Amino acid sequence: MSVANLLGYPAIVLAFLSHRLLTGSPWEPAITFLLAAIGVIPLAQLMGEATEEIAARVGPTWGGLLNATFGNAAELIIGVIALLKGLNDVVKASLTGSILGNLLLIAGGAMLVGGWHRDQQRFSPKAAEANAGLLTIAVAAMLIPAIFHFTAEHMHDRHLGEHEFGVSLGTSIILIAIYALGLLFSLRTHKHLFCTGPRRDGYQGPGWGVRRSVLLLLAASVGVAVVGELLVGSAQAVADGFGWNPIFVGVILLAIIGNAAEHSTALRLARVNDMETAMTITYQSSLQIALFVTPVLVFISAFMEWFGVGTTSGHLDLVFTPLEVVSVMLTVSTVVVLLADGRTNWFEGTLLLGLYLILGVAFYFMPAPGGP
Repeated sequence: MSVANLLGYPAIVLAFLSHRLLTGSPWEPAITFLLAAIGVIPLAQLMGEATEEIAARVGPTWGGLLNATFGNAAELIIGVIALLKGLNDVVKASLTGSILGNLLLIAGGAMLVGGWHRDQQRFSPKAAEANAGLLTIAVAAMLIPAIFHFTAEHMHDRHLGEHEFGVSLGTSIILIAIYALGLLFSLRTHKHLFCTGPRRDGYQGPGWGVRRSVLLLLAASVGVAVVGELLVGSAQAVADGFGWNPIFVGVILLAIIGNAAEHSTALRLARVNDMETAMTITYQSSLQIALFVTPVLVFISAFMEWFGVGTTSGHLDLVFTPLEVVSVMLTVSTVVVLLADGRTNWFEGTLLLGLYLILGVAFYFMPAPGGP
């Protein structure tokens, strides 16, 4: 049994005990946060091993899609919980952070780890081209509602909130339709463009088989969601203690937590030279967040408001802050330029990581709404 398992699984139990027994203590959020963070590690490792086994048997496209789907399920659950608590701004920030984290932190880390002792690594340039188009639509979905907001506000629209909801709802319907058509394109009508075949150096899988691997992937995803909820709650309390703004908490902290499984898997796959699946995870996770999870949360928030469920804070719209919109625009444009040729190396990975750090600094110093 690995050190991660020896420390991680007991840490999950201790995290829940800490949350229950130390309630009211000033040390409780920090202790719970640390233990829950350790507890995510073996679950992410289990997801990585299961995904590697699936990808080796069904190909990198399906393997990456399955990993992104199970990984984003935790973020969807966490987003619903935050909506129930009325934390709409934190939900939008975590969605932005997930896109930035997938395209910069996860992709950059995978390129750095996988390319350190190699001249370059390859993946399908046709897949990169198709995914670049979908990412551009995701940028438009963030940019247009924001432009509408500032335009209508300048024109003193008396029904601004109602109109923003209409734009957000209509955009969400279109995004889900585009995502469904994108799956049809990549998995059926043009799947030959996305599967160049996995390339692994010395990979020896656990030999679980597809059915057992899927079941373990599902179980690990549920575990990540459960521990992630505890981690999110304690992270918010820790952030309040340090005086961090909620946008920084959502964009950086919650996004890193929610993407732990995808990050672990992408690094493992890049290390064995399966950059095809690693990049599929990166793209699919980002696209699922932008084109599926975000509009689904918009629908869920609307139902909550209509039926009076949860804390009343209004529906979730797609009006992101200017810094969030510009950050996603810069991220997508950088990724498209660097990855358009279907080749990666460790230096390009450091460029993505550098951009992520720059954005992290900007979000850290972003003042809290209503603050001094």
